[in-house]
Amino acid sequence: MGLLDGRRAVVTGGASGIGAATCRRFATEGARVAVLDVDAGGAEAVAASVGGVAVVADVADRVALASGFSQAASGLGGLDTVVNNAGTGNVMALHDYPDDEWDRLLAVNLTGVFNGTRAAVPHLRSAGGAGAIVNVSSLSGLRPTRGEAPYSAAKAGVVALTMSAALEYGPEIRVNCVSPGFIRTPLTELAMADDATRAELDAGTPLGRVGTADEVAATIAFLCSDLASYVTGANLVVDGGSALVNAQVDPMLRRFVGG
Repeated sequence: MGLLDGRRAVVTGGASGIGAATCRRFATEGARVAVLDVDAGGAEAVAASVGGVAVVADVADRVALASGFSQAASGLGGLDTVVNNAGTGNVMALHDYPDDEWDRLLAVNLTGVFNGTRAAVPHLRSAGGAGAIVNVSSLSGLRPTRGEAPYSAAKAGVVALTMSAALEYGPEIRVNCVSPGFIRTPLTELAMADDATRAELDAGTPLGRVGTADEVAATIAFLCSDLASYVTGANLVVDGGSALVNAQVDPMLRRFVGG
């Protein structure tokens, strides 16, 4: 038996990275999956690999996303599990962000989660069982980094939105969140390709390495499963302990204690 036997799930941003890894893990654990993405070819490829359903929609488009969720529910015979994973980013000084780029980053990263939750709730309620929603935030929403102001603000909002939804929709629906640190995905491959950068990232992580999309997917699967039946409103950080590092004190202490 798998952790998610009989579950019917939609994963937004499912065509690549953490979303694709989540689709694969869900299928391995016995769930049927709808792969939702703006990338039609990518969604179809992942759906074919897991025996799922491909849905093309932009999470920032409320009407299109609601239609996409209905399409997913029709293809799967209902929905009881939702992963609001779709996201995008950019890096520049806060004062250099144009209005339209601020709007785009919030529309996808925060409003997209709101749209997904709003579209999901009627389907999860009509399923008649214990529903589960997992939203993907980011360590940058908890400990912002330079150059990511709109992204960090949006991801912090996802954590707050998750807690609000958990309050509103319990006990029918559990709503939780994961906040990955630096994870190896197609979006981070450019940084990972540089040996010096890779070594610095590894050295700054207590577990000694950058995480994988599969490791985040495993955490999402846990939160959607009955193993997490008494967990709601939580935000699980998946970062190999990197948020524990104190950039001001740790370098000084190394002179005295080594490591």
